[in-house]
Order: sequence, then structure tokens, then C-alpha cells
Amino acid sequence: SRKLSLKILLLTRATEQMEAEKAAREEEKVRYLAEKLPPLQLLGLNRDDLQKVCTEIHEKIDNADEERYDYEHKVFKNSRDIHQLNLKVQDLGAKFKKPALRKVRVSADEMLKALFGSKNKASMDLRANLKSVKKEDIKQEKELTLEVGDWRKNVEAMSGMEGRKKMFDA
Repeated sequence: SRKLSLKILLLTRATEQMEAEKAAREEEKVRYLAEKLPPLQLLGLNRDDLQKVCTEIHEKIDNADEERYDYEHKVFKNSRDIHQLNLKVQDLGAKFKKPALRKVRVSADEMLKALFGSKNKASMDLRANLKSVKKEDIKQEKELTLEVGDWRKNVEAMSGMEGRKKMFDA
């Protein structure tokens, strides 16, 4: 119960101080505005005097906007610098360990996709890109070579085990 009563007292004291700070800020704001912008005396002024007052007010507004822009730029620059310095501090404080690399199996298509993205449609399937040879073409080539070549060479080629194996394969 004592802790609870202390907490309540602290909270009430904090709320009172916050209200006092808020009131002080309001008073400071009113004082600043009264100092920077005195009350306007528009009664009994002719047209030319009113135009002069309007141009003076317009100049004050322009000056206030310039100051506001300058302060915003300074705040933005400072916050960016603080962010960069925080990143540098984190980089300096961290100890980087080089990770052990693992062996990864990657096919040629996956490697091209990783390098070039989905733009590359060319396939690296090496077996598909090989020249296909049909058995009929081989037979026609043999017949042509037989017709053109010397018959003695063919007989010598067919003799022995190599010749029988060639006949079996064909």
C-alpha cells in the first residue's frame, strides 16, 4: 500500500509539472507573438496606408517562411548526419566473422537465372544442344564410303574380331 501511495503521489506531481510547463509554453508563445506582431491599428487609415500595412505584413510572412525553411533544412541535415554517425559506430563496434562457405550444387540454368534474372530465356541444357545423329544417316554414310572406297580396304576392315563387332553393332 505504501508503494501504491508513493506511485500515486509521483504521478500527481508529474501531471502538475506537465500542466505548469504547458502553461509556461503558452505564456511564452503569447509573449513572443506580442513582441513580433504588435496589434494592428486599422481604424482611420486611408487606402494607401492600408496597402503599406499589407505589404509590411507580407514581408514579415516571407521572412518567417524563409526562417522556417532554413530551420527545417538544418534539422534534416543534422538528423541525416546523426543517422550516418550511428551507422559508423555500429560498424566499428561490430566484429565481423567471415562465414564458412558451403558447397552448393547449382545447375547452369539456375546460375544463368541468378545472374541475368528472368530476362535470359536461353537454356544451358547441354544434352539438348548436342547434334543428334540418326542411325539411318550412319548407314547411308557407310554405303557411300563403301561405294567410293577401295573394296580391299573394306575386306581388311571386316576381317578379324573388329569387323564382326562392327557388323553386330550395325
